[in-house]
Amino acid sequence: MAISIGDITIPDWELVETFIRASGPGGQNVNKVASAVQLRFQVKNSPSLPDAVKARLRRIAGKRMTAEGELLIEAKRFRTQERNRADARDRLAALIEKAATPPKKRIKTKVSANQKRKRVEEKRRRAKALAARRKPGLDET
Repeated sequence: MAISIGDITIPDWELVETFIRASGPGGQNVNKVASAVQLRFQVKNSPSLPDAVKARLRRIAGKRMTAEGELLIEAKRFRTQERNRADARDRLAALIEKAATPPKKRIKTKVSANQKRKRVEEKRRRAKALAARRKPGLDET
């Protein structure tokens, strides 16, 4: 079952799933069954992702990305292997979807004339208050 995000499709052969023992709830069963999933995806060598998405995915992934360009997702929230597997794939899809949407361009804004006027008025008011505290006759320089 391939992962599809918009017009990007990642085939199963690009994903490597390893099943490991999970810590946490499960009683004695947790020591016997490998229910946690480690999902590995080679971002650097993936033909499915455009270069711009790869670059944004590297930034978004953070510590989950290895130096070799491999994305590692561990899923161990659930007690069953199948639910953890689906969770790992969903989290990968969410990361890729986030990386696929380009960031919005920041629009520079100007300080309004009213704000400039208020700032100058406040400076004048503050200067008067401070001048009123001075001893008389000291302002001659």
